[in-house]
Amino acid sequence: MRQVDLRTEIGEVVLPNPVLAASGCFGAGAELLGVVDPSRLGAVVSKSMSFAPWEGNPAPRLAPAPGGGMLNAVGLQNPGVEHWAKEELPRLLSAGARVVASIWGTSVDEYIATAKRVGVLAEDLVAVEVNVSCPNLESPGEMFAHSPIHTAAVVRAVKKEVAPLPVWAKLSPNLPSVVEVARAAADAGADALVLVNTLIGLLLDVERRVPLLGNGTGGLSGPPLHPIALRAVYECAQALPGFPLVGVGGVSRPSHAVAFFLAGASAVELGAAHLADPAAGVKLVRSLRRWCRRHKVCTTAELVGTAHF
Repeated sequence: MRQVDLRTEIGEVVLPNPVLAASGCFGAGAELLGVVDPSRLGAVVSKSMSFAPWEGNPAPRLAPAPGGGMLNAVGLQNPGVEHWAKEELPRLLSAGARVVASIWGTSVDEYIATAKRVGVLAEDLVAVEVNVSCPNLESPGEMFAHSPIHTAAVVRAVKKEVAPLPVWAKLSPNLPSVVEVARAAADAGADALVLVNTLIGLLLDVERRVPLLGNGTGGLSGPPLHPIALRAVYECAQALPGFPLVGVGGVSRPSHAVAFFLAGASAVELGAAHLADPAAGVKLVRSLRRWCRRHKVCTTAELVGTAHF
């Protein structure tokens, strides 16, 4: 058979392979340069950045969850987009990484301010990932990602500021169905959808009768999230045929990535797996190539969207 070619297209973005480091679990990216070669990944998604530095939530912030998962309430702590642009991004670029900038805000104006700064860096980035799983202070008690209208407003505003960079919308699974929000993001100009962010959960210390996390609730990631994310990808692929999708949730083995491809995703992001092993993504690239060779698959693109039931 022909040699396996892992080159991947996410809309207009062409990457050498379909394995990306997810936002949040790879730090700002530069911290791991002495441990792993980021150029061997399809791309590195930065930690989600706000316009100004953000302290995040009180400790403790991480707790193991049943089934091999993790509950986190880091609270989007970051040093701000200016620090990242000056200190972290150059180190990633010098290591040969392809970089996706992840941004967030608590209002549309905050997203715009961060997007303006990121837009200046267009030549150094492959895309902008918009994390809309954030509290909307203009609509108390609601996340942007839980409203088609508010998600569309953010995507539209960011798209205007960062053009011609592609905009990927990272959506929440904390809905009966993500399809309505996904369609709104696509209609607002998103170039791809990243599915999904963490699932809100709670863990309790039964001796002290208090939450294990300082914030109370947190976001569930890792293996327990995988079937939920897979469902979201499949539903969006069916509702938006041909639209570029990226699967996130519980990926650590080739079979996990292939399942996302079959459901309709063109690429995958590894999150929690990188906390256990910073080289997890690089190892997955190698093992995915072996999987394809064993199954006589020449490109992962030929797998995309081929699961039907």
